[in-house]
Amino acid sequence: MTPIFDGHNDLLQRIVAAGAGGQDLWLNGNGRGHLDLPRIRKGGMVGGFFAIWVPSPAGLDDDESLRQLENPPFRLPLPEPIAPDAALPHAMAQAAALLSLERTGTLRVVRDAADLRDAIAQGQIAAIMHMEGIEAIPDMDALHLWHRMGLRSLGPVWSRNTRFAEGVPFAFPATPDIGAGLSADGKRLVAECNKLGIMLDLSHLNEAGFDDVAALSDAPLVASHSCAHALCESSRNLTDRQLEVIAQSRGLVGLNFASSFLRKDGRRLPLDDLDVMIRHMDHMMGILGEDGVALGSDFDGALMPADLADAAALPNLVAAMEKAGYGQELIAKITHRNWISALERTWKPT
Repeated sequence: MTPIFDGHNDLLQRIVAAGAGGQDLWLNGNGRGHLDLPRIRKGGMVGGFFAIWVPSPAGLDDDESLRQLENPPFRLPLPEPIAPDAALPHAMAQAAALLSLERTGTLRVVRDAADLRDAIAQGQIAAIMHMEGIEAIPDMDALHLWHRMGLRSLGPVWSRNTRFAEGVPFAFPATPDIGAGLSADGKRLVAECNKLGIMLDLSHLNEAGFDDVAALSDAPLVASHSCAHALCESSRNLTDRQLEVIAQSRGLVGLNFASSFLRKDGRRLPLDDLDVMIRHMDHMMGILGEDGVALGSDFDGALMPADLADAAALPNLVAAMEKAGYGQELIAKITHRNWISALERTWKPT
């Protein structure tokens, strides 16, 4: 079975919601969501980025928001910013949930590339602690603390603006050219992440902020779960110019599986087949090359294609790549080798 290393999932919210049953949900599943250990094993997944994310009080799952997302054009307002003292309990609960999974012995929170490779060799799920939207990190001292806890990847924004950067709203058709660049704190964040070897994730960052990170960072540029704007004009997808900038840094983009960021019409409805995903891969490889494209599912955080209903269905995507004429070497790069290479070139030894 082809090993899969995935650039983004939101499982930790489900683990926290399960309370005392979190470990059991992980070990045995409950038939809901996209991820648990049995389905991860069945799909060939060997590791990935486990996101810490603070939900907005007013989510995007009310009837009116869903109606708009299913019927473009739409432009949902940016959620209100969240203060660090309100965000921290949520973030800590999710970090604790990830560490609770580590105590089952089936998963390891990895802190450097050697640790990642060893976890996979030992048959453990190699989990990277990631933060999507860093409301819970008010300053550089807190960043160092989270790094000590195991944080090795972060995105300055989800959609809400933070003290560091501005995000993009859910909008279609639209470009990511929305809002201002990094704040002074955001520029300091880039320098400190480079120093610590924390990967900076550009997914959902607005275009001006993207350009600031590109100008300041000495690490490969990475977008963990994004698609090609040329094929789906969502504000949350990357333009060809942005892909070219990532390519110049020898960086990487993980293809998002969310149907609404893949479909040409931008509708939040299940994708009927996986050919559209192949077209996004082909387009991105045309700019980034074979070493610059990987996977970033957004499992447990988005509406999946019909043939990729959960992690157990990952072999269907591998089969689609084979059907499209991808050779085994290219498939291995996209499914796991490119992520491991990018991390090796970003992380500092601990």
